Amino acid sequence: MIPRWDERGSPGRPRPHKTPVNGTMTSVMDRIALTEADAAKMRGLWRMKTVATALLIVVAIVYALATWAEHRGAGAWAAYVAAGAEAGMVGALADWFAVTALFRHPLGLPIPHTAIIPTKKDQLGQSLGDFVGDNFLAEQVVRDKLASIALARRLGDWLSGPANADRVTAELATAVRGGLTVLRDADVQAVIGEAITRRADAQELSPVLGRLLERTVADDGHRRFVDLVCAQTADWLTKHREAVLSAVQGGAPGWTPRFVDRKVGDRVHRELLRFVTEARDSPHHPARGALDRFLTDFARQLQHDPATRAKVERLKADFLARPEVQELIASAWANLRAMVLTAAEDEHSALRRRARDAVLTLGHRLASDERLRAKLDGWVTDATIHVVSGYRTEITSLITDTVASWDARTTSRKIELHIGRDLQFIRLNGTVIGALVGLTIHALTHAVGG
Repeated sequence: MIPRWDERGSPGRPRPHKTPVNGTMTSVMDRIALTEADAAKMRGLWRMKTVATALLIVVAIVYALATWAEHRGAGAWAAYVAAGAEAGMVGALADWFAVTALFRHPLGLPIPHTAIIPTKKDQLGQSLGDFVGDNFLAEQVVRDKLASIALARRLGDWLSGPANADRVTAELATAVRGGLTVLRDADVQAVIGEAITRRADAQELSPVLGRLLERTVADDGHRRFVDLVCAQTADWLTKHREAVLSAVQGGAPGWTPRFVDRKVGDRVHRELLRFVTEARDSPHHPARGALDRFLTDFARQLQHDPATRAKVERLKADFLARPEVQELIASAWANLRAMVLTAAEDEHSALRRRARDAVLTLGHRLASDERLRAKLDGWVTDATIHVVSGYRTEITSLITDTVASWDARTTSRKIELHIGRDLQFIRLNGTVIGALVGLTIHALTHAVGG
């Protein structure tokens, strides 16, 4: 069973839970349930208390026996022993008072300047916070510490190891998988769709298309497309002669003879095929020149004609609003997500290999490039100084607020539990030193008086 503190600050039965006058219950920390580590410290504390008290009792017994022997005429040695034992008792009692006064009122008496820790708890917490802020969070202290760490060099050396690079890559893959798992597809698709729509609305498309078309025509970039269209048209006319004849016959008047319609259709097919073939084979064909002039005029209209620009903007808005476009955006995200998840899970995927190579490259660069290390160390130092300088009060308030929230009695007993054993050596030293000093004073007094 884990022991508890009793009302006198010693291990024993738990105190009953008290209720103050105002009806609120005291903090449950008034009844301190100790951990196993605390229980071991408490046993050590009480062993040292027992030793110190036993030494005081031994000195008191020695004093009593030496005084009795002196009065019985035992000789001068009895006076020396009595003087040393008396001074030892005084030293032991004085140090007991000093140690006890840190944590509670000695013998329960409200002596001024005793029970220092319970009564000065908040001031001690504030002083501790100020001490940490002034001595551990000072800008120069932080800079010197970060400079001595050589973070960039250590990071570079660590990342240069293949095993460490594999570990970093695996952790990054886990983080990516976790992030993609947490993200809701509907939310991401909505964000992407909104971003694309907002970007498209903010950027007028017509002038961009006009400049692109103008540059393409000026560089003869459209000629390959025209060649392709002419070639495909010629092939189609060659393979679908009957389709042309049927189209001409279908559009002819009903009173014309069928052989006349077929003659006309055949002539139309030959002329179309000749025209397309000549346009395909002659770079300077008049049709090509007419197309160049049309594209040039259209490019100018896209850039400078308000009516044309308005029409393009309406077409753009209608295009983006179509359900098919939104479905395309959604499917693009789904495909991208699936691709990234698959690559992140596969240790031999190209994505994982490239990520590993990037980690190794970064490690080698940090290990060999002094300028890069200096830049990274500078970034880390500046960021740390910014946080420490800007949030020093918040950091130190963690100490002061935490100490202030502690119950005074609990704080005192917890501190005594952790440092009380060492303080008992003060009592032992006081007893021994007091006895030696008392013996020395008695000897000097006897020597001077004799």
